[in-house]
Amino acid sequence: MDIPGIAVIGAGYWGKNLVRNFYELNALKVVCDKNEAVLASMEAAFPGMERAFAVSDILSRDDVEAVVVATPAETHYTIVREVLLAGKHVFVEKPLVLREEEALDLIDLAETGGRILMVGHLLQYHPAFIRLKELVRSGDLGRVNYIYSNRLNLGKIRREENALWSFAPHDISMILGLAGEEVESVSATGGNYLHQKIADVTMTHLHFPSGLRAHIFVSWLHPFKEQKLVVVGDRKMAVFDDTRPWPEKLLLYPHEIKWRNQVPVASKAEPERVAVGEEEPLKRECLQFLESVRTGKPPVTDGKEGLRVLRILNASQRSLDGGGREVSFRRGGDRPLAEGFIHPTAVVEEGAVVGNRTRIWHFSHILPGSRIGENCNIGQNVVIGPDVAIGPGCKIQNNVSVYKGVTLEDGVFCGPSMVFTNVINPRAGISRMDEMKTTLVKKGATIGANATIVCGVTIGRYSFVGAGAVVTGNVPDHGLVVGNPARRKGWVCRCGTTLNEHLGCPACGLSYRKGAGGLDSADET
Repeated sequence: MDIPGIAVIGAGYWGKNLVRNFYELNALKVVCDKNEAVLASMEAAFPGMERAFAVSDILSRDDVEAVVVATPAETHYTIVREVLLAGKHVFVEKPLVLREEEALDLIDLAETGGRILMVGHLLQYHPAFIRLKELVRSGDLGRVNYIYSNRLNLGKIRREENALWSFAPHDISMILGLAGEEVESVSATGGNYLHQKIADVTMTHLHFPSGLRAHIFVSWLHPFKEQKLVVVGDRKMAVFDDTRPWPEKLLLYPHEIKWRNQVPVASKAEPERVAVGEEEPLKRECLQFLESVRTGKPPVTDGKEGLRVLRILNASQRSLDGGGREVSFRRGGDRPLAEGFIHPTAVVEEGAVVGNRTRIWHFSHILPGSRIGENCNIGQNVVIGPDVAIGPGCKIQNNVSVYKGVTLEDGVFCGPSMVFTNVINPRAGISRMDEMKTTLVKKGATIGANATIVCGVTIGRYSFVGAGAVVTGNVPDHGLVVGNPARRKGWVCRCGTTLNEHLGCPACGLSYRKGAGGLDSADET
């Protein structure tokens, strides 16, 4: 079996463990780190390993198929993006990135390029947790009522992130894996004892639609080490304690609650050891990455799972910053990835419909009666509606208002700060909505930045309105218009390239002919 060649970026506190495992798996080719002393120690420990000081040195190597990123979290987005653009698979330590929009970008890059994007949520690969997940899914524990986790220790104290971001990603990942449903709301409280702006202790509460509750307690100011996950079902209870010896890491308590004279009475039983294989979780995680790279099958902790964890972390941080206020995922917050993303500062009014996988960013407002199709991207400070129809696959950039009377068909691009109107002669003191003129933007059209579309016109299929143009009349299909007032200066292909004098596209090879509404191609729909 061919073993993919691996490069590791970052050989510090945790990176050195990744270096060791991939070396033992005969996959390690090169280690990249800025610290020459660290690289020298790696070379001494792992004969045959090559060194690099720059990421670019790794990306140019044909014998490196995949890259492991174990650098500080604030560097993840830049490095992972560069690696994906170079056509290589990526395993990045937790958290995936710090911002949801960055995560979405990386997921898109990985999917578009057919590359694996894996996140280092290590405990998903722990034999005891894998067995615990099997017990929950098989119904052995009955209905799960609540889950709590404690991840406590004295140190390692950080200054680049608080205890929530340092410790909780593993627990959030495990809880989501056990729950099998998306979180409905989050609240978090904490204490800053060593530094005014960095929480040393946090308690996070997760509420799920089924009624399941979960609690995560993390601290690096604790007198002893505790890494414990407790799952309470209505038939049995399970404890995963990673500080215990292997035979005792997973215990099952067949406790019951019995009702006597309408009073609940606890019936206790001795714990049962659950047999699990003694295998290093990190080695299993590394093997999973190699297998995913080899087969193309996504790992359990892929980019989408990393994004789900990131959303909980960010919501918890917002709650922490707000003194423990509840952050809801029901409206105006993060939705499950399958349904897209709505930034917490955005407002989607009742009566508006948003399609699956559509993203709505900061401070945007969707008014009642508006319908937005699937796979749209609505930028910052966008207003849509009321009663506006937007087709699937549209991209509306920042600072655009799509007023009533405007309709966008499939795949329309609206550039930053372009302007629609819906009344031809507006006055502040005179209502003229009964004189509203409609505007139709047809499939695949592009409207450039700062362009103005005077109402009552039709923008043709795959047409292109240049930046700053003022459109006062209809634009033909595939027409390229510029200026004030806008005039046709040529024709554009469906791919956006200007056609030659023979109406052929020099980029994609399509050819066109003139028709009643502009240009047509033989295969165009």
